[in-house]
Amino acid sequence: MGGWLVGDNIVLVKSKSFAIRVVRLYQHLTETKKEFVLSKQLLRSGTSVGANVREAVNAQSKKDFVSKMGVALKEAAESEYWIELLAETSYLTTVESESIAQDCKELVRLLVSIIKSGKQGLINN
Repeated sequence: MGGWLVGDNIVLVKSKSFAIRVVRLYQHLTETKKEFVLSKQLLRSGTSVGANVREAVNAQSKKDFVSKMGVALKEAAESEYWIELLAETSYLTTVESESIAQDCKELVRLLVSIIKSGKQGLINN
């Protein structure tokens, strides 16, 4: 029952773009800073956001859609945490952390909005 999201949906685009940034940041942190633990956690959660959004596109029901988006939201919130930790331990500069943190916060806002709309749709049906 695909099609809960149509066309070039902004959350699909932004979550994939965020995942790409996370992968590049992971490469940077492991190659130049020799940081492997926190960056690996960010890699897992940051790439999982888009994967869960993509899964939601092919959700079997509206309830399944909302559930998968909820998982994406949890992964985005976790990513925010790892970014904060990397910044506060000086693995990321202020400029580096603010830029990717802003993308992450935007994803969180989008996902919250989508989930609220989806839940409202469940209540009204």
